[in-house]
Amino acid sequence: MTAVAYEHVSFSYGKGEDGKPRTALQDISLLVRDGERLGILGPNGGGKSTLLKLTLGLLDGYEGSIRVFDMPLAEARKKRLIGYVAQRVEAELAFPLSARQVVELGAAFSISPFRGLSASERSAVDDALAVVGATSYADKHIGSLSGGMLQRVLIARALAAKPRLLMLDEPTVGIDPAGQQQFAELIVKLSRDMGLTIIVVSHDLRTIAAGCDRVACLSRTLHSHVAPEGLSPSVLAEVFKHDVAAIFGDLHVDAHSAANCKDPSHVHGTTSLTVKGQTVPTQTGKGQAGDGITFEGKKP
Repeated sequence: MTAVAYEHVSFSYGKGEDGKPRTALQDISLLVRDGERLGILGPNGGGKSTLLKLTLGLLDGYEGSIRVFDMPLAEARKKRLIGYVAQRVEAELAFPLSARQVVELGAAFSISPFRGLSASERSAVDDALAVVGATSYADKHIGSLSGGMLQRVLIARALAAKPRLLMLDEPTVGIDPAGQQQFAELIVKLSRDMGLTIIVVSHDLRTIAAGCDRVACLSRTLHSHVAPEGLSPSVLAEVFKHDVAAIFGDLHVDAHSAANCKDPSHVHGTTSLTVKGQTVPTQTGKGQAGDGITFEGKKP
């Protein structure tokens, strides 16, 4: 079954000073399968967040068609089939709310302000906190949480409404490498245990490669690459020949199996390289059984 179908989607933010349309997305066609973990990788300003906002119905005036679980967007939103975790907003941390109360906001989104949560809605809040591993700090003030803990709470808020599709916009901003790996493991767990379809947009290679089983590169136009075995080194190398050049400028990225690497100058592990001001993870994601994926930074 198809979870999300984008067909020839284009969108522009009005006209620039030169009178030409400021095109954010151009002729995007993509099918997201039910239960898939899709990572959308691209540069800042490449249209990733715009695509999410279109799917959420936050932007109008696009060309083409977007359907969610074979429904028009308005119907999918009415049935609360889409959960969304926005980019981190510091203003949220100032509210005098506990982590549990933040998650309750997700469960109570469509109910009257004069009615408290029902037993089933409170149960959904407890379940959401448990599935993301946030029960132990559910009563702590939201502003006292670390970046990784906060992200789990925000995901729990989205899950409290029991969506079928979870969309995350730059979810690992402000999270250290260890927290990013834990996030990737959580995404896999949510997909496996809850049957969720998950779309993650990011400009960070570690986030995309470690937690997703399909990658689409987006920089106004789309390049999508699929392999049954998931993110093997060969698939990543094919992806990186396209729009990753827009992410890293003139940095050449060579993806290959860490297990078979014979070059002693390469460092294999959960570290990173900094080349021409860009940080590149030296091992991330998964390939065939036992493989790591190394990203070798060098000039073209």
